Amino acid sequence: MEMLVSLIVQLVTGAVGGVGTARAGKNVDLGNTGNTIAGAIGGVATTWLATYIPGLAGMVGNAGGTLDIGMLVGQAVTGLVGGGVLTAIVGAIKNSMAKA
Repeated sequence: MEMLVSLIVQLVTGAVGGVGTARAGKNVDLGNTGNTIAGAIGGVATTWLATYIPGLAGMVGNAGGTLDIGMLVGQAVTGLVGGGVLTAIVGAIKNSMAKA
């Protein structure tokens, strides 16, 4: 159950980060569906990667397996940032290739 809640938090905040980034920077917009999908993937991927960084691992993962608010906030922030970053990267690549 704890893993499902964490995954939902990562997906939702990643999607929010992706949509927010695309609205802030029109040159990285992938469309509503593209922004949502890229953001959700970026949120999950970045949170997973953060578990391997010693300084961040304690904020986004919990060795005890219990669900606590600090872990969820860490995952939400990491998901939000990761979703925005992946959307910006994919959008910039897509839009630069469309101009060429």
